Amino acid sequence: MTTDVVIVGVGGMGREVYRVICLLNTPTLDVPRWRVLGFVDDYPTEPDVALVHRLGVPFLGPTHRLGGLPPTTRVALGVGRPRLRRETAEAIAHHGLPAATVIHPDAEIGADCVVGEGLFAAGGARVTTNVILGRHVHLNQNCTVGHDAELGDYVSVNPLAAVSGHCRLAEGVMVGTTAAVLPRLTVGRDAVVGAGACVTRDVPAGVVVTGVPARPTPSSVPNARPVVMAAHGRQDEVDHPA
Repeated sequence: MTTDVVIVGVGGMGREVYRVICLLNTPTLDVPRWRVLGFVDDYPTEPDVALVHRLGVPFLGPTHRLGGLPPTTRVALGVGRPRLRRETAEAIAHHGLPAATVIHPDAEIGADCVVGEGLFAAGGARVTTNVILGRHVHLNQNCTVGHDAELGDYVSVNPLAAVSGHCRLAEGVMVGTTAAVLPRLTVGRDAVVGAGACVTRDVPAGVVVTGVPARPTPSSVPNARPVVMAAHGRQDEVDHPA
């Protein structure tokens, strides 16, 4: 049975989701698992739309194009940053379309794990056993999540990062590339663990930590000037080095 899916986000994350969907539609299947109807994005950039067209997939327009699609159509959130992913999910919720769970053939989800809707697991992602994954969690290339860990909704674990056993990552946490969170630690809601950091103590909500051992950065201080970076086809203020 083939399921229709629309990818939300024309940026790099959305195109990575598309690539994994293509891998899941292997030639050995009599019927493709997924049929990608196209991409939608409220803040597309011309270069990203051009890259989508190069993939041979249509850009359908803004997210209101999701309205009127059959209720069995699934949506895959190709939005890398947790806060934007949460905002996007909330903005399109009124369409009532179910989320697509997309797991790379070379990803591993271990025994007795709880997987929320909308999980994206890239190639080489490894989840061991008795792990709880919330809604719209993103596990990027070659990251690991240890036994008995709990990841809240919209958590992102970036490439080569390691979340150890019995850790608790609250909603919206981002763990940066090659970072590590040591066992039995808690990272609070919307906190960010910078690239290459090693977390050796609990991280409060909303705090950005970097370094070895990880410590709060000046950007975590109220009224600090944020860095402006592109995210999900729009210019957003972000304050982390993940």
